Amino acid sequence: MSYTTPIRDMMFVMTELAGLDTVADLAGYADVTRETTQAILEEGAKFCGEVLAPLNVTGDRNPSQWHDGEVNASPGFKEAFAQFVEGGWQGLMHPAEYGGQDLPKLLAAPCLEMLKSANLSFATCPSLTDGAIEALLLAGSAAQRAQYLPKLISGEWTGTMNLTEPQAGSDLAMLRARAEPAEDGAYRIFGTKIFITWGEHDMAPNIVHLVLARTPDAPAGVKGISLFLVPKFLPNADGSPGARNDVQCVSIEHKLGLKASPTAVLQFGDAGGATGFLIGEENRGLEYMFVMMNAARFAVGMQGIAIAERAYQKAAAYARERVQSRPVDGSSDGPVPIIRHPDVKRMLATMRALTESARALAYVAASHFDLARRHPDESLRARHGAIYDYLVPIVKGWSTELSLEVTSLGVQVHGGMGFIEETGAAQYYRDARILPIYEGTTAIQANDLIGRKTVRDGGAVARQMLARIDDTLAELKARAAADSNPAFTAMHRHLLAGRMAMENAIDFMLRHVKSDPNAAFAGGVPYLKLSGIVLCGWQMARALLTSATREAEDPSFYGAKIATAHFYATHILPQTSAFEASIVSARGNEGVLALDDAQF
Repeated sequence: MSYTTPIRDMMFVMTELAGLDTVADLAGYADVTRETTQAILEEGAKFCGEVLAPLNVTGDRNPSQWHDGEVNASPGFKEAFAQFVEGGWQGLMHPAEYGGQDLPKLLAAPCLEMLKSANLSFATCPSLTDGAIEALLLAGSAAQRAQYLPKLISGEWTGTMNLTEPQAGSDLAMLRARAEPAEDGAYRIFGTKIFITWGEHDMAPNIVHLVLARTPDAPAGVKGISLFLVPKFLPNADGSPGARNDVQCVSIEHKLGLKASPTAVLQFGDAGGATGFLIGEENRGLEYMFVMMNAARFAVGMQGIAIAERAYQKAAAYARERVQSRPVDGSSDGPVPIIRHPDVKRMLATMRALTESARALAYVAASHFDLARRHPDESLRARHGAIYDYLVPIVKGWSTELSLEVTSLGVQVHGGMGFIEETGAAQYYRDARILPIYEGTTAIQANDLIGRKTVRDGGAVARQMLARIDDTLAELKARAAADSNPAFTAMHRHLLAGRMAMENAIDFMLRHVKSDPNAAFAGGVPYLKLSGIVLCGWQMARALLTSATREAEDPSFYGAKIATAHFYATHILPQTSAFEASIVSARGNEGVLALDDAQF
């Protein structure tokens, strides 16, 4: 089985939960009707299903290859990328001024998801280009934007971000790459960057590297980092790639997964210095790079959802076909498809519920992004922007963490066959493992959620989320009183408990982050996971209410939505009490700091 884009579910989330019609009312989005959206998703699904999905296994078995500084993409990737560019998919949400289609992020999100579900290794390339585009839109000069954005937005050229060095992973204060001013007004860049996704390849004629480096008189630490544009080939006056720049790929990594996505070691300046151009002002590079990072973190959250969807589809198909053992209820004298066994149903329901709930939260976050960009009311733009910023570490951290559980369950559903590479289930498990690591580990997302997103505003946005959950709880309570379906009672009870657990965790962080930071940050990842479960549960509750109202229109589709929400309420939301205990009752650091360094 290959990949089938879940267009019906995507449209349900966009229209019923994420407010597609509201986004379409924003300036410039009048053409974003439900019909247009459906048509775009169908066209994207065709490309992803017919072109990209068949190359997923091919890329895993025939990874990108390095030879003498050059990298050849996996078989079929270069041709597929040409079709991707021809279809205009890179420019989906970027400004029409530079050749983009200027569509909302809410529409780009499902297109991003299907791209990553179909072929995650392929999709990491355009995702990095998106980040480079965002950084240039924010801080690039008019000349830089005019020269580079049309090429990047069309997809003709690709982009990268260069942060990590051998001695400087997440701690960018240790960054050593240097940028020396040159007489021509440019800079000469020297240093080594590692883990550069698609840092070298043959799919595009030029690669635009965005590189963090220090100028000679820069202050120490992160305050002395600047951002530079370093193209692989220096553009000619007519915009074509010209002379080769002094940046070389000295190797690519051999990895657990995502094997078709080359992860390059780039060496800058071995032949006198790579020509780089300052983006924005000196010593503000980290500020600009965080624009790329925010875009990349949302995209990585979508990767978690995408790989979970792919693993679920494969596991469900296998469970319907694999015949093994008689049912425990005695309903058949012979062996039956394993999908009839209770524990297999439990695993598949877990995979489905986690994936659907995370998709809903991510699309809702995308809607807030669009409202923050274009709502006519300035105060509401700020409010939606704050909500989007609050949700990004949760979308990234929780969606990637759950992808590990979903892809692992996918292997488990296959049984022993899941451990065999030929079945394909193992690839999703391997590919997913990097997701909670890159673009900031789960702990880094948790630290961001605590420090910048919860404590900095005194918990204001976090409490806004609780208030909106309260509105949904009131609807659930009223519906439970009038409807005999136990899903409403279950969802109300467990979402209420999760909401209280989240409030207690928020209060704990506000009280302890300064007085006892070890206690707060030791509970950071549990706090992020608790928040993810509750906020995703809130979306499932909203889906439940909508689906129950519309069930008669399509009992199969909406009935499945109701059942999935019911399962989420009874099997996923109860986990919040355990996370609350590990944060609050254990004061976060009980047990975590009990062993000293030497005892490990």
